[in-house]
Amino acid sequence: MTSRERMLAAMRGGRPDCVPVAPDTSNMIPCRLTGKPFWDIYLYSNPPLWMAYIDCARHFGFDGWLPDAPVIFDYEAEAWARGPQWKEAIVTRTDDRIITRHHALVDGAERWSGHCNVYYIDNPPTHGMPIEMIGLKGDPEKWEDVHRVISYKGAEGYRQAVERMGENGVVGMAVGLPGLNVKDFDSMYEYYDEHDKVVRRCEEQRGHIVRRLREIVKLKPDFVLIGVSGHMISNPEPIFRELSLPTLKDATRICREAGVVSQIHCCGPEYDLVKMSAMESDLDNINPLEIPPMGDCDLARIKCEFGRDISLMGNLHTTEVMLRGTPKIVEDACKRAIDDAAEGGGFILSTGDQCGRDTPDANIHKMVEVARTYGRY
Repeated sequence: MTSRERMLAAMRGGRPDCVPVAPDTSNMIPCRLTGKPFWDIYLYSNPPLWMAYIDCARHFGFDGWLPDAPVIFDYEAEAWARGPQWKEAIVTRTDDRIITRHHALVDGAERWSGHCNVYYIDNPPTHGMPIEMIGLKGDPEKWEDVHRVISYKGAEGYRQAVERMGENGVVGMAVGLPGLNVKDFDSMYEYYDEHDKVVRRCEEQRGHIVRRLREIVKLKPDFVLIGVSGHMISNPEPIFRELSLPTLKDATRICREAGVVSQIHCCGPEYDLVKMSAMESDLDNINPLEIPPMGDCDLARIKCEFGRDISLMGNLHTTEVMLRGTPKIVEDACKRAIDDAAEGGGFILSTGDQCGRDTPDANIHKMVEVARTYGRY
């Protein structure tokens, strides 16, 4: 089987030729492998992150898993064009970081956002930081508008990603879920103080997500990624059931009817989400199923309870195993995960959320080796 065939078989609950292996290296490791400052990738798209990821998958020989190929639909571009044309601009630069803000002409006057983005030379950026937190005051007198090296219109980026990935893995597109924002504590107070307002906003988001998803499935991607990192931290089961589950049901039904695999990514606590997804939606696959203390998932238990209804992807600890562990520790963890969840198929050997930048290459190579040998049925 090719990597693409192997991944799709497992995501649909089947049994491929061997256990697929797709560690979450979606950010830092691909950037490191380019040898460039990280802001080249995140700020200038030189190369874009999706391209660096595909090259990373090819470099290590694991089964590629790209969940967020770029696409903007005509109705989204038209809506953006009707509003103020916000541009990202560099306002401060040092040897190890670049700080940007957004500005636009609004009613004939130049307006600046009250937040900024910080791009680092060797780490992913920090987005949406209040300018006061890093000592910025007022509007800048000088700035440099950002011009990305590679940009796309429509589905050009998605099509290029599919071509570049080839049979080395799966390429998907992403939609979010309504709910409370894990990065915004005010949204949690708002849920109780202005409950009806929050519910209305989530219903509006549901409509936007469904509309975008109906356009996505027309392109027939390998899969659709649904959800938001850390979503269950701010949306525990009762809140998720009210604000997020209706959209999840809609989204997974649309994917099922279109013959497109649906997947959720939700780092942090996830057991309740696995249960709801398996029992109350048409979801096909869920990841990363993180273990304590990062999450609350026991892979063997989840396989036993829900493995007939949903396929699984996970769940090696990204710090103690992948970053700090030896190849022998990685080997043992891989074999344990395969023993816990591979029987009968429907399992992809992976990690928790996001392998760190300095994860030893030898540990990733060991994951691939174990999946290709020990992961045989």
